[in-house]
Parts: sequence; structure tokens; C-alpha cells
Amino acid sequence: MLITHQGKSPRVHATAYVAPNAAVCGDVVIGAGSRILFGAQVIAEGGSIEIGAECIVMENAVLRSNSPHPLTIGNNCLIGPNAHVVGCAIEDGVFVATGAAIFHGARLGKGCEVRINAVVHLKTRVAPGETVPIGWVAVGDPASILPPNEHDRIWAIQRPLNFPLTVYGFDRSEADMVKITRRLSEALGSHASDVVET
Repeated sequence: MLITHQGKSPRVHATAYVAPNAAVCGDVVIGAGSRILFGAQVIAEGGSIEIGAECIVMENAVLRSNSPHPLTIGNNCLIGPNAHVVGCAIEDGVFVATGAAIFHGARLGKGCEVRINAVVHLKTRVAPGETVPIGWVAVGDPASILPPNEHDRIWAIQRPLNFPLTVYGFDRSEADMVKITRRLSEALGSHASDVVET
């Protein structure tokens, strides 16, 4: 399903394929030979999404952008099933495995791998060719790659990155769920005027 959002329509190369129950919404460019498979969601909300040539976005993956955080994916990348990729830059030849999560402002260098259920936190830079192991967490610039049981070390790097400010526009000291959900509700209300292309 191709959806026009805020006056911007997806542009899909003639040789690309979008599955009938995938959603591609807003300012999205999908390159030659790319495949957006069943149930995948590619949602540009104010920020653009660019997917290069011969990329594979597997079933139920979610790719998102917003105004401060566009999403770019280079050529020959594979985004695995149930992966969550938002507002980041992914260079050529990157593998993002099943269930991995890549957050706002992250950068994945050419040829790196983010394995099953791994996390690349916001504003984190993973060097070209580097691997984030199964279930591990990459955090910081340059990335420290840590096992999930190292919460205190992860938090020491993550806390100053100020996730609530970066993602929701509220400093950690003032963020609460009432403010966050109100702001999100208002922003997501812009979908009320979306137009499904036929």
C-alpha cells in the first residue's frame, strides 16, 4: 500500500517490489531492485526515507523517520524480519538481523552486522565491518559494544545521550508520559489526512 502523507508520495523504482500488505507512507524513495516484503512498514513522518538499490526489507520490519531524523539506507542492505530501524544512516552492505533495533541518529558503517535482537542506541556510530553480537548493545560514538547484563556500563554511556530530548523533545528532567504521549498524539494526528494511492 502506497500512502501520500503531508502531500508527499512514495517513489518506487520500476524494478522494485512492494508487497500488497506492506505500507509505504510519505516521502520515501525505494531504489532499483529493492524488495519491501509482506507486513513491512516504511513510514516517513516529516523526515525522508531513502532506500538504495537491491535492498531487502523483510517481513514485519518497521522503518521510520521524523522531521529531525531522516532515514537513509545504502545499497545491498538486508533488514531482517521484525527489525526496528528509525531515523539513522546505514551505509552499503549492512546486515540488520531479525529483531534488531537501530535508534535515532545512529550510523552503521559499510559492511557492518547487527545480529539477532541486538540494539544500536541513539547517536551511536558502529565502525565499518564491525559486528554487534546477538542480543548485545552498541552505545556511544565510537560504539562501545557491551553484553546486555552490563546495564550500569551501558547506562553510563547512554544517559548523557538524553533519549527523551533526542526522541521526544523533552529533557530527561521534565519528561513524563503525559507530555510525551500528548506530543506524539498531536504529531501522529497528521495521518488523518493521508491518502491511499490506488
